[in-house]
Amino acid sequence: MARSRHDADAPHVRLSDGTIARVVPGRYAGGWELDVDGTPQSHVDLDDPTHLHFEYVARMGAVIDRLRMPGQPLTAVHLGAGALTIPRYVEHTRPGSRQQVVEIEQPLVDLVREHLPLPRGASIRVRIGDARDVLSRLPAGLVGNVDLLVSDVYSGAQTPAHLTTLEFYTAAARMLAPDGVLLVNVADGAGLAFARRQVATVRAVLEHVIVLAEVQTLKGRRFGNLVVAASPAPLPTEWLPRIMAAGPHPAKVAQGAELDEFVRGARVATDADSSASPKPSASVFDR
Repeated sequence: MARSRHDADAPHVRLSDGTIARVVPGRYAGGWELDVDGTPQSHVDLDDPTHLHFEYVARMGAVIDRLRMPGQPLTAVHLGAGALTIPRYVEHTRPGSRQQVVEIEQPLVDLVREHLPLPRGASIRVRIGDARDVLSRLPAGLVGNVDLLVSDVYSGAQTPAHLTTLEFYTAAARMLAPDGVLLVNVADGAGLAFARRQVATVRAVLEHVIVLAEVQTLKGRRFGNLVVAASPAPLPTEWLPRIMAAGPHPAKVAQGAELDEFVRGARVATDADSSASPKPSASVFDR
């Protein structure tokens, strides 16, 4: 990921925490980036919604592609809007999907809608509010019927603590269909203490869990993003190693005994003792 440009003329808004969100041209991949105080949070290619530039988003896309039959519409809930990259991807690859997006920052949503407009006719409803609070108030008809639930919420460069806990993931799991999938973006650095707790916490709620990540990130040697995929039902994983190894950077799928070892000694996070995700150093985004 590359640091986005701080263009004073770029469309921007001030968020509730005082940070500035900007829509700027993508430096290396074309398209557009949503930048929040120097942290590139989303990339969008309006001409090609299947262009998933950020590696962890591409891994999410790889899992989404295997849900149900190819092209079959999904019922999806997205916690955290960003530039609506994944909702656009689902709409493009699975027309007719019903999607709910939860975002706490109305100015951010307005910025994205104005400068990175959604496709006409897309069934994507945005609800404003705290992700955990709104999750508890979604329509009753969604409970037990969500095919895809994505948790990718950041305040600045950190996931808030109350969206990392056993209680939160229990509420999220309640929304899933019997074969629905939860995808969580977890950012962590050396040692992966936060990520190990997150995986242990998700596994306390959902039986079937895998982790997808770049090899050096999964080894705890560099700061990066890990994608946790979890479901009440077995996840078909035989196809994932080949896809993950295809690049642009070597990646792998951790599951089974390897995941048992990954979480060994990690405590489940609860509302009483949780913490926000670690904040990356500025140099992370200069790579």
